[in-house]
Amino acid sequence: MLQSIDKKKKLFFYLVIFILLTTQIEKKKYTEKSFYPKKNNIEVTGLTLDENRKILESLNSLFFKNIFFLDKNSFSKVLDKNSLIENFSIKKIYPNTINVNIKKTDFLAITKIKNKKYYIGSNGKLTEINKDDNYKKELPFVFTKNNYEDFLKLKKIIDQSNIRFEDIESFYYFQNNRWDFKTKNGLLIKLPGKKILDSLKTVYLIKLDEQFKESKIIDLRVPNNIIITNE
Repeated sequence: MLQSIDKKKKLFFYLVIFILLTTQIEKKKYTEKSFYPKKNNIEVTGLTLDENRKILESLNSLFFKNIFFLDKNSFSKVLDKNSLIENFSIKKIYPNTINVNIKKTDFLAITKIKNKKYYIGSNGKLTEINKDDNYKKELPFVFTKNNYEDFLKLKKIIDQSNIRFEDIESFYYFQNNRWDFKTKNGLLIKLPGKKILDSLKTVYLIKLDEQFKESKIIDLRVPNNIIITNE
């Protein structure tokens, strides 16, 4: 009877040792897997190869994040800083692939800050123009220091009118929240601060009138008044 009890004690002892060793091994495996997580395969499309590569490099902090917890906001923290991006979408392909598709911003105009030229994008951000770039010289030039959001609002209003944005050579912003613009034909339009769309409709009608075809300035700054000059 005593030998039977001793055998049971030994068996129990070996069982405890086995459980402890197994637990340590599993714990070690878990620790190693946690320390070396599987790298995400992030693919970026929508821009040039070089631009896609640079954006991919900027996302290096997300390579080892758990794909289950990565969402659009995770990428926004990085991509919203890039002036070339209008918007983007992500698609997860489990277990570890993420496709990032980018829509590039439209370059609407050019401006200058401290002797450096920049594109004004449809996202309201500035992209520096490198000296070696064959930049889009046909875009209008915007003379303003920082009112790029106001410029985008004006552009939307012009698009609602019969005035062609492509026919405009330059824009001038004034501190009283007012804009002038000059067409490629040399016609200077002085807009009021309010009711801009109505003013643009008036400009279009004046341009259609043959007697004003030699006009150089159309001044609509004063409500209910139109001043047209040939000088």
